Order: sequence, then C-alpha cells, then structure tokens
Amino acid sequence: MNIVVVGCGRVGSQLATLLSVEGHNVVVIDRDEDAFRRLGSTFNGVTIKGLGFDEEVLEEAGLREADAFAAVTNLDNTNLMAAEVARKLFGVKHVVARLYNPVRERTYQQLNLDYVCGTTLVAESLMEKIKSGHGHHLSTVGDVEVIEFKCSEYTEGKRIRDLEIDHGFRICAVLRGAATFIPKDDTIIKSGDIVIAAVKDEAFGKIARLMEE
Repeated sequence: MNIVVVGCGRVGSQLATLLSVEGHNVVVIDRDEDAFRRLGSTFNGVTIKGLGFDEEVLEEAGLREADAFAAVTNLDNTNLMAAEVARKLFGVKHVVARLYNPVRERTYQQLNLDYVCGTTLVAESLMEKIKSGHGHHLSTVGDVEVIEFKCSEYTEGKRIRDLEIDHGFRICAVLRGAATFIPKDDTIIKSGDIVIAAVKDEAFGKIARLMEE
C-alpha cells in the first residue's frame, strides 16, 4: 500500500516504522525536520518537511496515488484540516485522524471522520485501522475501543462465541435491518449484519477479517 503519514512525533514515527517494516510505501510529513530522527533504522520510506495540509506538499508526497492517509500530530486543527484535504481534494478512500483533545470529539463526528483518541492511542491499533480501512470508531475507554462495522462474508453463519476473543474482543450489539439487539453467545451472524463491539488494542490484528471490505 502507498501510505502518507502526517506527524512524526512518538505515534507517527512508530506508525511509519511499523508500516515500512511490513513492506508498505510510506511517506512521512512533518514541519520540523528534526522530528524525522525519531524514525527507526528499519524505516526505508520518504520524509518531507512541510505542513500536512499544504496541497503542494501533499502533491509532492504522492497523495493522489495513496491508498491511505493518517494525520497523527498533537494538534487537532492540523489533523482535521489535513484529513479533510486528503479526503475531499485528493479523494483518498481510507483516512484516519488522531483526536488529541477529547473536547473536539464532536467535531470529528460531525465531519464523519474515522479517528482514534490521542490519549490512549497506540501505533499498532492505528496501523490496523489504516490497513483495513473498515469500521467506525465510536469511543475509547482505557485500552479498549468501541467500534462499529459491517460483518464480512467470513462471519456469515458463525456463532458469536466462535468470533469473540477472551479478554480481547466482545460483540455487544447486532444491528439487523431495522432491529437492534444484544446477542447471546449462540446467536448466528447473518449477511448484512452490523455489529458494535469492544476490542482491546492488541486484538485489532486478529479481527480484520471479520470486517467487510
């Protein structure tokens, strides 16, 4: 995948390095050139000094050919503007923004942005969001995130208990047509089901196949 990351702080540098190690083509943008020193020795992507919402900088980063975009600075305004530019001007399909100040959460929701809370964010969970491009973040409590997603074909006909992960992933509600209900452990997933689930950060990589592409 071609991925552009805005922000090379602790989270951005970890994210970029993880993605690079997995073989993705990664471009990192930061207005502070010294920030690139945080990138690990295994990072073999491209770094660009500039503002993450500057169109010329994003053009240079190859955003028009990007599969995913992540704005993960510690400034919500920067993340919001960068995400909106990536989504609306460059047409990037998978856009994730970091929510640094929870007070701004309503703004992110109004813009219908997929986001992760900066106070509990870990690079690994953000990486899985970028790679999957699926699901919608609803809330964060400690190291547990509440997400909503449409079930993939893999889940059809399977029981809830066969999909859940002890102490890692729990389905809290199922939206089926006009009905919403709390499932039992023997509830069977049907085509078109949407679920609301609680997932711990370390379990994101294990549930990607449950989400519809």
